[in-house]
Amino acid sequence: MKSWSPYVVGVGIGILSWFTFLTAGNALGISTAFEATAAIAEQQILPDMAATNPFFEKKLPKIDWGWMLVMGVFVGAFISSKISGDRGSETVPPLWAERFGPSSMKRLAAAFVGGLLMMLGARLAGGCTSGHGISGSLQLAVSSWLFVAIAFPAGILTTYCLFGRKKQSHV
Repeated sequence: MKSWSPYVVGVGIGILSWFTFLTAGNALGISTAFEATAAIAEQQILPDMAATNPFFEKKLPKIDWGWMLVMGVFVGAFISSKISGDRGSETVPPLWAERFGPSSMKRLAAAFVGGLLMMLGARLAGGCTSGHGISGSLQLAVSSWLFVAIAFPAGILTTYCLFGRKKQSHV
């Protein structure tokens, strides 16, 4: 599998973060774009409910730079995977299949529920991984440093609970 140097990626993200502060006046993060998308959908599907929703008194949801960042992440990841040739077409990775079975519906449902939980957590925390872990820590926000200190061990523990500990063989 091909990958970028984490040092190059770190420098790139740092430059992008400061560029975002300078040009857009906002911190780098993408969960707010999902919040805006849900609000726009509510306005279109349930306009009467949206008219009484206090959220809309605070901000007017729109497709802005953050939403374009989300699209850029998807498009960039797709292009990168095609250029590197390291993206397989499997829906169920071997480690998942070994632990939870070969059902692609079960895998997709788990991914969807996991994504919903991540978004709920991001909204409750006032920011996502990139918002807290990158932008917040760059601004020396105590809440963001606390988030990073908890997120890494929680991720490791969750992975261990789901998949156990296996020795990886390197070919």
